[in-house]
Amino acid sequence: MRTALGWSDYRLIDASDGMRLESWAGKTLCRPDPQIIWKTEKKNPLWRTCDAVYHRSDRGGGSWEFRKKLPESWKIGYGDLRFIIRPTGFKHTGLFPEQAVNWELSKKLISGAGRPVSVLNLFAYTGGATLACAAAGASVCHVDASKGMVQWARDNAAASGLSDRPIRWIVDDCAKFVEREIRRGRTYDAVIMDPPSYGRGPSGEVWKLEDSIYDLLTLCVGVLSDKPLFFVLNSYTAGLSPSVMSYMLGALIMPKFGGRVSAEEIGLLVEEKNMSLPAGSTAVWTADGD
Repeated sequence: MRTALGWSDYRLIDASDGMRLESWAGKTLCRPDPQIIWKTEKKNPLWRTCDAVYHRSDRGGGSWEFRKKLPESWKIGYGDLRFIIRPTGFKHTGLFPEQAVNWELSKKLISGAGRPVSVLNLFAYTGGATLACAAAGASVCHVDASKGMVQWARDNAAASGLSDRPIRWIVDDCAKFVEREIRRGRTYDAVIMDPPSYGRGPSGEVWKLEDSIYDLLTLCVGVLSDKPLFFVLNSYTAGLSPSVMSYMLGALIMPKFGGRVSAEEIGLLVEEKNMSLPAGSTAVWTADGD
């Protein structure tokens, strides 16, 4: 497992009985996590005194119980990057801190390329990978179907001092956008994609990632340049194992471009136990085998 260890503003303090106890720049939140099936003792007093708790509803969704007054939003730092944190109605805060391992990998590959690098970031959410790649010197095309998320990402770029970097901000269905880019003859040296487990197509049809991912990957491989650098596929879908993700990337990319594929779980350190909490999986193809 690759564990995100570079945080100072974010801490996963403990995890037990379906809940995370987290600190986001000093604001303590308790949030559900279905992977936490163990029921270890909750010794830390912050379990009882945390600033806010998210309660799931039997009818789906849920709501926050704010035990202390919190600002509507606040900032959190990772290195030179700054992100705006905002508790949303779907338990999320606008950032997945475990993704820092993929930010660091992308930065390393871009910085070591010795040439200009163009990156396509699909299902780009609030822009963690976009900002990391732009900070490393890449030009980035940031694509997400949610206008609100794209604006949030732009605000994060401004907070990080990256508004002047070559970033295209696109609100669009990711698959449809890639299809148009292929028709336009536009290519990218790197692709990053973090598709949701479930989604809706442009006509409202429901799709499931396990059923759609191979066709989506096939499409996205078609937008790679003649000398691509890397391809990152992330998933939070339990039914999509790292080995399956690795196999698909290898089958689609290696016959044409060589290189190698690796895949692992990514996670966060639980301070109270000094063990890592799984938080998704990532498969990575790299041209040089690093």
